[in-house]
Amino acid sequence: MHTETEACVRAVQAKDARFDGWFYTAVLTTGIYCRPSCPVVAPKPQNMVFHPSAAACQQAGFRACKRCRPDASPGSPEWNQRADLVARAMRLIADGVVDREGVPGLAARLGYSTRQIERQLLAELGAGPLALARAQRAQTARLLIETTPLPMAEIAFAAGFSSIRTFNDTVREVFALAPSELRARAPRPGQTPGALALRLPFRAPLNPDNLFGHLAATAVPGVEEWRDGAYRRTLRLPYGHGIVSLTPKPDHIACRLTLSDLRDLTVAISRCRRMLDLDADPVAVDEQLSTDPLLAPLVAKAPGRRVPRTVDEAEFAVRAVLGQQVSTAAARTHAARLVTAHGEPVDDPEGGLTHLFPAPEALAALDPESLAMPRTRRTTFTTLVGQLADGSLHLGVESDWAQARARLLALPGFGPWTVDVIAMRALGDPDAFLPTDLGIRRAAGELGLPSTPAALTARAAAWRPWRAYAVQYLWATDSHPINFLPV
Repeated sequence: MHTETEACVRAVQAKDARFDGWFYTAVLTTGIYCRPSCPVVAPKPQNMVFHPSAAACQQAGFRACKRCRPDASPGSPEWNQRADLVARAMRLIADGVVDREGVPGLAARLGYSTRQIERQLLAELGAGPLALARAQRAQTARLLIETTPLPMAEIAFAAGFSSIRTFNDTVREVFALAPSELRARAPRPGQTPGALALRLPFRAPLNPDNLFGHLAATAVPGVEEWRDGAYRRTLRLPYGHGIVSLTPKPDHIACRLTLSDLRDLTVAISRCRRMLDLDADPVAVDEQLSTDPLLAPLVAKAPGRRVPRTVDEAEFAVRAVLGQQVSTAAARTHAARLVTAHGEPVDDPEGGLTHLFPAPEALAALDPESLAMPRTRRTTFTTLVGQLADGSLHLGVESDWAQARARLLALPGFGPWTVDVIAMRALGDPDAFLPTDLGIRRAAGELGLPSTPAALTARAAAWRPWRAYAVQYLWATDSHPINFLPV
């Protein structure tokens, strides 16, 4: 969008928050860059230039605005609605792969050369993978500076910097303030020792009912819970583990993180944002779905529905198999037994979380005869966890959606419903659709939509590329607990 100058100027002059994260405004006369909704007086059009990323602004020599904090705006919805190379690379960078494995590691995961990766990112985003990762490290550093009493040396390495000097230079360059000055400017709210309190921004509107309702209603005891108005769960992270508490607020999601290793902060935030679909563009989604006269009343009644996703793609695939042809309660019971027997214990002094969900390697080693399920589903389960454990099946953020679907369909016991629910909630495909789902077919019949899978799929072609969101609106016509925010 940053190449559409007139549209960008109008968005800046209107202070339209819907475009935060889509592009960034660099002001030639001041040397700063802002989000479109920055509250200051809009600069003259001739003094504005537009960039597709905060990293590109920093590469061009601009520093972040201290009023609107453009580096903390919602991410671009582009990266979660596409499956091409650039989108997959951006999801990996957000997941901290460049900090952990370098650009060669990023390229290896995507199956391209480092030169190809750098060329395509530079062409579309105005910055290469190192610059994009550097911008992310700067944001992580600011979060730690402003929300923790940690010494600056610990913050530098937790944020991914290789040295104190690089940390100091980057913070000064990006924010035009020394790290100590950033800390002095930040408010000092009371905090639970060891916990980080953050605000996760999103594009309005956001309807929390089905989002948190789904997560709470399907929560696996010991791994997830709803407590005191918050969804809480354990997190398996690259350097350790964590516990997150997420509370819906009118203009943000309140996030409290407890991490065993602070180097996991960026990854934990990225995975929580992805689980809650916070980088979505609800206006674009709802406008498209509202063109169908039978869907339009559902959208108008409760706009801004998101797709509840996951923090761990392999975990969700396992849980999808456990949920085949059984009730939500039965699926939770099966999963809870696995957690108790094979999960890794964690300590949660603030609630009832007890374990990390078992890793595929642990599940691949269990005795199949111990599984209380039909033999055919037992075969499905053991085949899945075996391939996840040996790496022959990978469902990470870098997955090519079409290839992942094909690999899943080749597994015994995997039909269209299981593959599509994994595509929707684990892979993040915004166009995944469940025409054979009983709840979808029942809702379609009540609304006057075609109720047979083939006819409904044909009708849903007009909803593309947002059919996964249409699923949320159709599910919401039922009285199932997944559709209601717990009290």
